Amino acid sequence: MQAVKQAMKEEGIPRTLAPFFQEYAFEKIDAERDAELVIERTLVWGNRAELRWLFARYGRAHIADWVRRVGSRRLPRRQLPFWRLVLNISESQVKEFFVSQSMQLSKKWLGLSCG
Repeated sequence: MQAVKQAMKEEGIPRTLAPFFQEYAFEKIDAERDAELVIERTLVWGNRAELRWLFARYGRAHIADWVRRVGSRRLPRRQLPFWRLVLNISESQVKEFFVSQSMQLSKKWLGLSCG
């Protein structure tokens, strides 16, 4: 636990999250530039201390926005309802965002205006 607390004090991403980024050079992951990836991996694999760091780093609103936008595609099926509950996000909010994005992409592919 002490190691986790020390890691939380350091700039950047806590070293305790490194095992969840095995396909990346952990030292090169930037907390700002790679926020989407960091949020995803921490929501899925993080422990309480790492989740506290995540919410302190990015804020509840940013994380809730991420869940609305891409949570249905990037969170495991069993975890999405949990994070929706914690972040007070209705199922319809997630679906509405997904449907609106799908419609915009469809119009773009068909060459229709998205205005």
